[in-house]
Amino acid sequence: MGGSDGILGIRGGGEGEGERAKAERQTKIKWIKRREKWLVILGVILHAVYMLSIFDIYFKTPIVHGMDPVKPRFNAPAKRLVLLVADGLRADKFFEPDSEGNYRAPFLRSVIKGQGRWGVSHARPPTESRPGHVAIIAGFYEDPSAVTKGWKANPVEFDSVFNRSRHTFAYGSPDIVPIFCSALPHSTWESYPHEFEDFATDASFLDEWSFDQFQSLLNRSNEDPRLKELLLQDNLVIFLHLLGCDSNGHAHRPFSSIYLNNVKVVDHIAERVYALLEDYYKDNRTAYIFTADHGMSDKGSHGDGHWSNTDTPLVVWGAGVKYPKPITASSHSDVRFVDHHAHDMPTPTDWGLNGIERVDVNQADIAPLMSTLLGLPCPVNSVGNLPLGYINMIEEEEIEAVVANTKQILNQFLRKSPAIKTWLPAANFTVQMFMYINIFVYLFGCLLMGLISVLLLVEHSPPLYHAYFAMTVFLWTQIAAEYKFLKSLWRFFKGRKFNYLTKVLAACLISIFILELLVHSFTERKLYTWFFLIAGAVASVYLFLSIPRRWGILIFVCLSCWFLSIFTLMPAEIPDNNELVISSGAIILVIGVFARWLRLNAEGNKFWSGICFHEKLKAMPSVLFYLQVLLVGLSSVMVSLSTSHRTENRELHALHQLINWSIAGFSMVLPLFSEKDLLSRLTSIFLGFAPTFLLLSIGYEAVFYGALSLVLMAWILLENTFLHSTKVKKSSATMRNLEENVIAETGDRYLQLSDIRIPLLFVSLVLFNVAFFGTGNFASIASFEISSVYRFITIFSPFLMAALLILKLFIPFMLVICAFSAITKLLRLPRLGCYFLVILFSDVMTIHFFFLVRNTGSWMEIGNSISHFGIMSAQVVFVLLLFAITNVYTKDIQIRPTSPSSQKAV
Repeated sequence: MGGSDGILGIRGGGEGEGERAKAERQTKIKWIKRREKWLVILGVILHAVYMLSIFDIYFKTPIVHGMDPVKPRFNAPAKRLVLLVADGLRADKFFEPDSEGNYRAPFLRSVIKGQGRWGVSHARPPTESRPGHVAIIAGFYEDPSAVTKGWKANPVEFDSVFNRSRHTFAYGSPDIVPIFCSALPHSTWESYPHEFEDFATDASFLDEWSFDQFQSLLNRSNEDPRLKELLLQDNLVIFLHLLGCDSNGHAHRPFSSIYLNNVKVVDHIAERVYALLEDYYKDNRTAYIFTADHGMSDKGSHGDGHWSNTDTPLVVWGAGVKYPKPITASSHSDVRFVDHHAHDMPTPTDWGLNGIERVDVNQADIAPLMSTLLGLPCPVNSVGNLPLGYINMIEEEEIEAVVANTKQILNQFLRKSPAIKTWLPAANFTVQMFMYINIFVYLFGCLLMGLISVLLLVEHSPPLYHAYFAMTVFLWTQIAAEYKFLKSLWRFFKGRKFNYLTKVLAACLISIFILELLVHSFTERKLYTWFFLIAGAVASVYLFLSIPRRWGILIFVCLSCWFLSIFTLMPAEIPDNNELVISSGAIILVIGVFARWLRLNAEGNKFWSGICFHEKLKAMPSVLFYLQVLLVGLSSVMVSLSTSHRTENRELHALHQLINWSIAGFSMVLPLFSEKDLLSRLTSIFLGFAPTFLLLSIGYEAVFYGALSLVLMAWILLENTFLHSTKVKKSSATMRNLEENVIAETGDRYLQLSDIRIPLLFVSLVLFNVAFFGTGNFASIASFEISSVYRFITIFSPFLMAALLILKLFIPFMLVICAFSAITKLLRLPRLGCYFLVILFSDVMTIHFFFLVRNTGSWMEIGNSISHFGIMSAQVVFVLLLFAITNVYTKDIQIRPTSPSSQKAV
């Protein structure tokens, strides 16, 4: 394809090209570039549309409407119900004693022993606040379509116990209370501002705030007759959301004294609420439920199906609730729990409750329990089963309650049955297959489009369904229109020798094999360790054969790969290690000083001529280098000061905050003023992003920053060695291509088969290997340690915190793409052609990730599966965006011409 034009490059016309031919060539180049630009835009649109397809396939809401509520045919045991939800309270920390043998919840333990029933409520992943509260109050497990709104807002309206009540009073977090009450006319609610959620403080005051608001409501009723009248009616629900345990668990871990003390706080609030209402009403017609939406892992996180997240306490007492029952031989739970853990286990001895019957429930069972206590219809979307072990009713009324619960679930089934479309799943599957691996004939595609379009219209399908097929047909129309190119391509391969076709096939198979390994490595991180160990050894052998006398380079490349292999053995959840972050600053300084020394001592050495281009360049101002070194050292000092001050005072000092923001912003601008040769500019970029990354680091990822840079430098050295070896072998075909096929206008050449290693290494070796596991699981922002941003901000601000976490994520990617851009300049590759190969490799992985998308399990598992698919689909935009950003730093990089002839052409 030596004479071909397009995104893979354009072959030069030689020195004898006439003026007219040059003008025609200039016009053709402009036309090709304009066409390439439109191709990029089309690719962005296509990937954006098809990326949305998973939400039509995997994340359709199971909620149906139109069912009539089943009216109960029994008398309500209670006039009002109090629901206390301690967000993030795990069962073992609630029931077990402290180090001195004293129980942390003395009031609720007295309730368990003398007034009510108890057990463990088992949540289902995702164990997050919104899904947990939806299960408790509405009786169904999270609507998977809520993932599109981050589990915050209601994508589809649903029924709840609050809806069925006469009036609901609710106080608590702005992330929970509005979900159920903002659109509820018969509700009185209030929530505190987001600014109250400061992770640097003891958050138990948030629980006190909720209680104070409710107490104030009762006090106002003594002066407000209308409010008094409302409070005296039946079917009332009082909801207090207590966020303290969740916030303290995230910030200080569930083993901390702050979290454990918060257990005492919620117990005391439950005691005061009970005393307040019993004194207010004096009728013994109030039912009380105390539980939690989810637990908390030892690392201070939640979301998955581990028992520490799914097991939450449940204590029920008051009107309509059975009294404690001693354990007998017949006491046995036959509940099938939803989180797939073994639950019918002996109660831990240290809980001190072995003699009292324990009644475990699924979390969604609490909604029908509340409805039955108040004599209300169960929420029409509920899937919970009424736990009779808690209900104190005569046998006839128990039967009526169970029948009402059963009819309500049956109504959902009957409503869903006619709505099931047998052809839609197949159609959705066909869309994906038609888009990604279509071996179908174009005419058949048009016929299929017409047939399914009619079906889509008949079924009143969403517009996106039409877009999927329309864009697919459009793509194949464009491919068919390029029949001349396809014929030329066929003639090209037909005229080649068999060994060339074998090489092409082998390159394709090897590429697919590597990409499939990458897909599996997202869950098997140790594959990367083996990969880097092997890569270090193979690279060393190649360097020994190419430049046998340069032992220093050989050892450097091998050790840098082996050093990086350690990080994929590290825990995915980065443990705190402030001392490691500080010492990483010293490692970064050593790397920067070594690169500076190499830059100053490489002049005159032919091997380093491409990397250190001295001609016609001013010497790098020493003050810039020393300033960058100073900022790296200062950031290490601020890591120590900011962390220690926050730990002691539990707040971020304003002066420290200002200094950290200033260092981060100023340091990232300095590389723009560095020298323009490859080594100097990349060294400056490395030092420029280091302060920001250190200030956002909490552990081993700070060392990873230096290790990543060493491997990127090793990659550049390998490519420079390849280029140097081709210079030595003047007669090789590779060297002739490098010299003869340089484009006068851009300095690039056309791609060769051997160049496939560049985008393949870009996708596999660096971008998704090192950057993925170096800073945490970038596929889910929720998986990052929130403490990473505490040196910049501690007041809860989701958008700013997310932006800082994304910046931390982007820094390694920016280093990678800066190195990638430098290599394309060093080898004179068309960067746009490499970009399209990157997209091609990404789409191969996208096909696999499409079938791995999950809509059940923990929020992290669901989010990761979506992110893996989404990031691969968005690669066309993601890489393009990073190219644009890094181009600001790399566009001025200058490379020494490969030879006098090519220098004349350039």
